[in-house]
Amino acid sequence: MVLPGATLGVLGGGQLGRMFVHAATAMGYRVIVLDPDLSSPAGEIAHLHVQAGYDDARALDRLVQECSVITTEFENVPAEVLGHLQEKCCVYPRANAVEIAQSRVREKQYVQSLGISCTPFQPVDSERDIKVAFDDMGTDLVLKTARFGYDGKGQAVVQNVEQAVRAWQDLDRVECILERKIDLKAEISCVLARSSSGEMDFFRVAENVHQNGILFTSTVPASVDEDIQRLACTYAQKVVEELDYCGVLALEYFVDRQGELFFNEMAPRTHNSGHYTIDACYTSQFEQQVRAVCGLSLGSTKMHSAVTMVNLLGDLWQQREPCWDKILRDNCVKLHLYGKKLARPGRKMGHFCVLAPPGEDTRYKAKQLFQRLQNGQD
Repeated sequence: MVLPGATLGVLGGGQLGRMFVHAATAMGYRVIVLDPDLSSPAGEIAHLHVQAGYDDARALDRLVQECSVITTEFENVPAEVLGHLQEKCCVYPRANAVEIAQSRVREKQYVQSLGISCTPFQPVDSERDIKVAFDDMGTDLVLKTARFGYDGKGQAVVQNVEQAVRAWQDLDRVECILERKIDLKAEISCVLARSSSGEMDFFRVAENVHQNGILFTSTVPASVDEDIQRLACTYAQKVVEELDYCGVLALEYFVDRQGELFFNEMAPRTHNSGHYTIDACYTSQFEQQVRAVCGLSLGSTKMHSAVTMVNLLGDLWQQREPCWDKILRDNCVKLHLYGKKLARPGRKMGHFCVLAPPGEDTRYKAKQLFQRLQNGQD
């Protein structure tokens, strides 16, 4: 058990790391962030920001010497680096889980081996693979890069072999995956935590809406059937137990119009769709990550409010700084900005949560408030 007063290390300095630092320092821990970006959001508020690459031997040695536990805020840290660190220090999540999550192909093959339903897919390394995929799965497929794709990047909907070949060439012929496009009813996610002692707990399933491949809103409680939500949690439990996982993990799913549940992808870390937990739950996903990796008892995941979380992208900043009073005059709105200096279109700059008493619908109000912010209207 690692108690407050100890030093925790975080690989990655983005907004997830920033919110982890907030939670850890509030509990009395010292935090070191390793990130190559001089102005990383997490590095700016950590006790120490080590500005170096994730494979920098000196920087990694410093973490090992000073930290009781090391964790990561995103899955693109090289798995071999985590493997090297865990030989000398407690590292959660472990390298094997991160390595699986780094490849869409390996990830889907792994969850299929556990009896979890996935969208039909075909790995793509050649034009022949593309032709086989269309022969097997028909038209309306989605081409995705197998590695390093997120927020809709590295994806294209393709109707035929010729389109798919061109899209693959545009992606520089990297390893990809072709998936059948689902007749989508809803997208949901399950965020859970498992501690180093094996204790496990689930946050409520979120119903997610994406725009241009980027998460726009997450609403809890979700409107999908309770049976589907329970199945999503059952699948997540299988994954964490088989991996002997420690930390917060998120699994995303598709629900089709026939009510079938399909695994989409997993993230071995805290997750955008879990941001609602900061304001609507007794314990946030970030505090839960601290508790899990430090071997503490997990916090209560109970909700005290209904909630819709709305992502704020850099598009809002293109004309001017958004007029925050348009939403903050509502006393049930909680605003979180990530401290990023450059507001690029599509870049996640912050989010806000709309809270309401349990049982109330927060979606309409969240949409209204976002439009007010977007248009600068009263």
